[in-house]
Amino acid sequence: MKNRKPLLKRLILLIVFISSVYGTFATADEKDLSVKEPARSDLIFIDSMKQYGALERPVVPFPHDAHTEALKKQDKDCSACHLQDNNRMSLKFKHTTEINKKDLMDLFHSACIGCHNETAAARLTSGPRECGGCHLKTEIPSSRTPMQFDKSLHFRHSRAQDNKCDACHHEYSEKEKKLIYVKGKEGSCRYCHTDNSEKKILPMPAASHVACIDCHRKTIEQQKKTGPVTCYGCHDSATRKQIEKMDEVPRLDRNQPDKVFIKKGKDDKDGRMSRVAFDHLSHEAANDTCIQCHHKNLDACSSCHTIKGDKTGNFVKLEQAMHKPENQSSCMGCHRNRQQAIECAGCHAFPRNMGTMDVTACQSCHQHTLSGANEKDPSAYTHEAAARILEKRVPVTKTHADKDIPDKVMIDHFSDQYKPVEMQHRKMVHALMEGIKDDRLAGYFHKSEDTICQGCHHNSPASLQPPKCGSCHGKQTAENKLISRPHLMAAYHLQCMECHRNMGLTKLTGCTGCHEKK
Repeated sequence: MKNRKPLLKRLILLIVFISSVYGTFATADEKDLSVKEPARSDLIFIDSMKQYGALERPVVPFPHDAHTEALKKQDKDCSACHLQDNNRMSLKFKHTTEINKKDLMDLFHSACIGCHNETAAARLTSGPRECGGCHLKTEIPSSRTPMQFDKSLHFRHSRAQDNKCDACHHEYSEKEKKLIYVKGKEGSCRYCHTDNSEKKILPMPAASHVACIDCHRKTIEQQKKTGPVTCYGCHDSATRKQIEKMDEVPRLDRNQPDKVFIKKGKDDKDGRMSRVAFDHLSHEAANDTCIQCHHKNLDACSSCHTIKGDKTGNFVKLEQAMHKPENQSSCMGCHRNRQQAIECAGCHAFPRNMGTMDVTACQSCHQHTLSGANEKDPSAYTHEAAARILEKRVPVTKTHADKDIPDKVMIDHFSDQYKPVEMQHRKMVHALMEGIKDDRLAGYFHKSEDTICQGCHHNSPASLQPPKCGSCHGKQTAENKLISRPHLMAAYHLQCMECHRNMGLTKLTGCTGCHEKK
């Protein structure tokens, strides 16, 4: 018994020593994810248990690239976590088929914690090994942005595949019960793989990661140049800017016309408005992807969106599909979005863009048909006829001569505390015109040389001598406090200061930016 007591004491001391050494090592090396960090682009939020009901613990923020880098240092790769499924890497964690709740939870815990324990035992930087280390109560910000597969990237992939479109494009054959390639029917992946696909169709995030990353990995194995395989490579905005952009991208040929009349319906006989001659070629050049307009398929808009609306187009009428300002796939929505560009925002942003659209604005698109053409005869609306109408459009690229534009305008209505404001009127007009000189959208929709003037003189008829601001905006009274027609001082400040802010003019801030004190 006497000999056992010293032995027991030494054993306890040894256990305490080992625990303190490994405990200190783990504390020093384990990354405390609860500490507030900069936003990351590689965060994957593991919420797999949601499919079984309400979560018992917070979602796990998983820094994917940090793990792949750690594995790389240990001469390991994706196969450490992802198994092969049909000759492709499965996105599931260490399994390929569906498993029950308990087995999935046990798999995550045993595999993740086990790996962290092994890494810590090897005296390498390790991850958490306790519940609270992964299931964080504090939020870690994500800077992940969606990957845009634009025309430049599409051309580079097409060239790399020797124009073999079947490497990526496929559709499901009900007859053959498998994926097949159909030449001439290539469309966007998103036409089938939506963000929340149903049945057996993979959602877009899963489909792109299975196909793209797997292809990139196999190309790397062949020691060839390829695309990224990390989260940052695609989803970090700064890293994505380093991807090579082609200066000139050949037109993607899908038998589309250069110029075409937009059909009013399946039989092209409905509707009262004149048909719209549409410059398809120019719109292709202005957009990075066909899905900007053709959001469901590459068919004509009227094949889904009819005059009266039907189930095929989700009961969105043709008029709504073209004119909804809040929808980026509509003509008006896309144009409105373009108006938010810094060189346009001074005139088109709030509060100047509050009123209803002038009826004559419809004629910018709904032009009269060719003389002698029978409006009720669809055969009269050929691609050649559309081209002739569009050729007659003359863009407005200039405003009035300098002699007709006042050089300076003195604003002296409020000179009790400050000196009058000497506004550089002509200089401002020149600056606005310089910003849009090469803008085709502005050129075609600005109807006359007076249009640029109406950015400030917004509710008066186009004229060389528009009425002064005080003609509508009077002194402050109880009656003119409405935002639709503010009093003169408020009108000046709304107009001038909002324009400066929207156009990024930071120098003219504060009262003394414009007004000199007396």
